[in-house]
Amino acid sequence: QVQLAESGGGLVQAGGSLRLSCAASGRTFSDTAVGWFRQAPGKEREFVAAISRGGEIYYTDSVKGRFTISRDNAKKMVSLQMNTLNSDDTGVYYCARTPRIAYYASYDYLSSPKVYDVWGQGTQVTVSS
Repeated sequence: QVQLAESGGGLVQAGGSLRLSCAASGRTFSDTAVGWFRQAPGKEREFVAAISRGGEIYYTDSVKGRFTISRDNAKKMVSLQMNTLNSDDTGVYYCARTPRIAYYASYDYLSSPKVYDVWGQGTQVTVSS
């Protein structure tokens, strides 16, 4: 059974950087897409970034140019490099994995939390202003 574990969260000042990691255990996840979502207090979980099985990358508009998602299938790891953080980036960050998926998938598909079947426990990111 696949499990996901996030790490790398913490407290950072506005303008700073953090690198989140998502480690998968169990069977390979190279035939899946992986996404990052976040949830701020009192708000719904929102899409942040995703990388398809074929390597297509998608970001929500608010993080474009600041966040970078990458994957290493050999290490079963997905990372999210977050730069120029601001208070709006505060929240619990979750990584999630889809079931086995086609090589390419659209933004509309991968930005929906409904297509992911395995979720990590989350890691807290707090940006102080």
